[in-house]
Amino acid sequence: MQLQIGDRMTDSTGEWEVIGRPYMTAGGRNANVRVQRVDKPGVTETRMWGAYEKVVVRRSTEEGKR
Repeated sequence: MQLQIGDRMTDSTGEWEVIGRPYMTAGGRNANVRVQRVDKPGVTETRMWGAYEKVVVRRSTEEGKR
């Protein structure tokens, strides 16, 4: 799991930013991460993927933001 706090991803509902450390469930088969909308910071969700799935993220290069 290489997702880090501050990484951003986009899907059909908008752009999301990772706000919590990713964690594994179901014996390491599912990856979960807490995200929030970039344009609406109060909107948070927990996203889940199969651990084998690839997720495309955009990583911030500004170290001061983390």
